[in-house]
Amino acid sequence: MPDPVKVNPQIIDAINQLQSATMAPQVVLTSGAGKAYQSVAQSSAIAVQDAADTLRNVSTIATTAMGVAMAQLLATKDPIYLQALTQAQQMMTQATSDYASIGTAAATVLKNFPSG
Repeated sequence: MPDPVKVNPQIIDAINQLQSATMAPQVVLTSGAGKAYQSVAQSSAIAVQDAADTLRNVSTIATTAMGVAMAQLLATKDPIYLQALTQAQQMMTQATSDYASIGTAAATVLKNFPSG
């Protein structure tokens, strides 16, 4: 019966080779950089998704405000409601600009982040 304290030298060699392949400084560095890049990429994607949600919400609010303002303008002929229409359009323009800026910034951050 083999001695239970002795380990087959092939098993020890396989473990040593595995450790050398996975724990080498360059492997650890590259793996860490890849994980950091993935984290930044995910954060950038979330920022763009949040900006899209904001744009969608602003669009809903602006469209509702425009509908109400238009209804009031048609009902009362009061030109004050034209200001509300203009402000709602400006709100949409600004939200669209913000969305584009956030998307561009996220892409720039990701492009300039070292990937490993």
